[in-house]
Amino acid sequence: MKKVADLLSHKKGARITSVSPETTVLDALRIMADQNIGSVLVTEGDRYMGIMTERDYSRKVILKGKSSTDTPVSEIMSRDFPTVTPNDTVDFCMQLMSDKNIRYLPVFQNETLAGIVSINDVVRETILTHEETITHLKDYLHSGG
Repeated sequence: MKKVADLLSHKKGARITSVSPETTVLDALRIMADQNIGSVLVTEGDRYMGIMTERDYSRKVILKGKSSTDTPVSEIMSRDFPTVTPNDTVDFCMQLMSDKNIRYLPVFQNETLAGIVSINDVVRETILTHEETITHLKDYLHSGG
């Protein structure tokens, strides 16, 4: 069964994109656009503070009439996302994301931020696993099983 560690190893560079709590929402959005990602982790030094997502922006800035240039990410970030470890399974991530209606999971190893997985990472890995299973079954059937 595939684990979060497998997801992180497949990600390009597996680097963590983070901003400080004082970063303006507009600057965070620019970073997200430049890197074609839907969230940034909010950190202060090495300490994880939360995560700012596109959903946070649309619901907590746009709909509330706030200014992207004046609002720091600390005012709109989500602080209550569940976290996972590299040893958690992809299936567990899928269930957690579905139950909580979220698209991102911060990954911690020994209380240290190790990365982030997105729903896209989880779906991609699930599809890959199913394709591998189908290939193995076809090979088995064609070998006379």
